[in-house]
Amino acid sequence: MTIQRRSNPKVPDANGIEKKIKRQASAWRGSRGPMLLLLGGLVVCVTVAWLVLASGDSEITETLVRKGELIAQQPRVYDVPCSEDYDNYKRYPGCTPLKCGRAVTDAVVTREEAQMLRRLAERGLSLAGSDGGASILDLHSGALSMGKQFVNIYRYFGDQIGEVFTSEDFQLYSNVRARIQAVVAETFGLDPALMYLTKPTFFSRINSTGAQTQHDEYWHPHIDKVTYGSFDYTSLLYLSDYGSDFTGGRFIFMDPSGNRTVEPRAGRVSFFSSGSENLHRVEQVTWGTRFAITVSFTCDPAHAIADPALP
Repeated sequence: MTIQRRSNPKVPDANGIEKKIKRQASAWRGSRGPMLLLLGGLVVCVTVAWLVLASGDSEITETLVRKGELIAQQPRVYDVPCSEDYDNYKRYPGCTPLKCGRAVTDAVVTREEAQMLRRLAERGLSLAGSDGGASILDLHSGALSMGKQFVNIYRYFGDQIGEVFTSEDFQLYSNVRARIQAVVAETFGLDPALMYLTKPTFFSRINSTGAQTQHDEYWHPHIDKVTYGSFDYTSLLYLSDYGSDFTGGRFIFMDPSGNRTVEPRAGRVSFFSSGSENLHRVEQVTWGTRFAITVSFTCDPAHAIADPALP
């Protein structure tokens, strides 16, 4: 409240002062309730805002696996009812999901192997990279983010590729892919010989740089089977640690009963059936750099791809 001073004020008598005090007291008693409600509402708003900032994503209702946990034995499996989507697709016995869900393991890829794969990604992506926050390196097709477009790394850089990647890099990549394929098959009760690597399978590097094109907007909810068509099973191999290498960037499953997240850890593999039972998104990275590999599998041999090899 601002008190305005008037020049040459009149000095009221004692009765006038007493009447004025009574009026002010009455006004305070009348406005005290609304003012207390306003103050209470302000406290609630500040508290909620603090909680949102502290949690990072206010929509997350459950953390399935935290970064500090180690899933060192069998994968931690979360069953999810298969969607009706599969009735609209051709079925491949021994591969098409009969049970659906999601799983996490830290026992398939070592942290040392994850660090080696991260260095591989860093070398490849150092040749170019997106102008926005998300850069892609696909060793199969050769696609590499460059500015607002993609180039074929094998054609664009030619003989320099032999100075960036080695045959040992590609062998490690192939070995890790095979192990991921085996654990996905075992977990979902599939015949691994009837599962095929499919495209796109790629490295991703995500930071907090503002998006420049739609390719940089990685955070939108999506269904892999709808987005890519050939996907039947999706896996993510994380190459950096949530909370120390980057903040934000958690993987979020969007369920009808609430959102559930997996916190990345170098060497951690998260995998799931690719239908609408696993609608998901990636939280926006707010600091640092998040590295991962998306490794995807199909039941349709017509969409199979081979492991990459140096040209």
